Amino acid sequence: MGRVPSRPHQLTRTSAPPGALTPSTPSSAPKRVRSAWGPMSRSRRLAGGYRDPWGLMDRHLPGPEFWHLIEPFTGKVRSARSPTRGFSSDVLLAVDCAEGPFLIKAMKNRTGGRRTSILRERAISGHLQGLSPALRWVAENEAWIVLGFALAEGRRADFSPESADLETVTALLVRIGELSLPDVAHDWADKRWDRYTTGEEEAEMFRGNTLLHTDINPSNILIGENAAWVVDWAWPGRGAAFIDPALLVVQLIAAGHVPAAAESWAARCPGWEAADPKAIDAFASATQRMYHQCALNSEAEWLRAMETAAQSWLTYRLGRPPSGPPPPAGTDNCSTAHGA
Repeated sequence: MGRVPSRPHQLTRTSAPPGALTPSTPSSAPKRVRSAWGPMSRSRRLAGGYRDPWGLMDRHLPGPEFWHLIEPFTGKVRSARSPTRGFSSDVLLAVDCAEGPFLIKAMKNRTGGRRTSILRERAISGHLQGLSPALRWVAENEAWIVLGFALAEGRRADFSPESADLETVTALLVRIGELSLPDVAHDWADKRWDRYTTGEEEAEMFRGNTLLHTDINPSNILIGENAAWVVDWAWPGRGAAFIDPALLVVQLIAAGHVPAAAESWAARCPGWEAADPKAIDAFASATQRMYHQCALNSEAEWLRAMETAAQSWLTYRLGRPPSGPPPPAGTDNCSTAHGA
């Protein structure tokens, strides 16, 4: 690990979304809310008085400079633990602190797709109308971009056929479809499936002016006792209104639903009901090609499960096994091919 600075980095002031905190703004987050992932663990002390639950210094995770950066927003950090979801961030911590608790999500501040994802999540957070836990503050310096969210209590959704969560999940997708497209999202036309289509005519079927989450899976639906949220808005986009419901269909099939039953849940979403069936067929084909290509280049079991689910869905829609042009070479989109 590199040399630890002898003093904190200077805070770089950033424009925060509506309702976000600045260091001089008192926190409006609920006090002493129990973590969504269970009680905070016992912690060892980090250098400088901060706590290190799992030996962060030994695992090349943030050192004292990171904690100094966020201290104006958190106050004294009592303990922190890693949740069981959210594997696309450089840092994801549920933190019990003087001004919190908070869910802290951070990316290294360097050019690339992962930096783009946290900037998009920061930009869209003020436009979600309660669908996601509120963004309370933003901290940034030369090394890190850190988002501090209100810590919501809940569990990941159950997508299995007999689950009581499915009513809530589809209701959340309906709410996403009802959101107005904010100005910040106008340039986010989602084209990740284009390279898996047969041409521009099919790709045009995926265009639209609906705000999309694009990563609908059980880990990104948080079910609380009296509320539910769609979390991890790392890749929001603009596109056709049927796309998020279609992503739910593939996830439901992977969770054990037959395709007809999976589509019956998607049919509760107006965006799906209003869609041209040919557009859904084209999307099913592109999704199957995408997962097939990604599974060829990976040993991840979840990718193979998603490939099987996508092929099952496409066979159901076409009435025959899929055929057509082979998927394109390369794996550019595999990092955003989402799974359970």
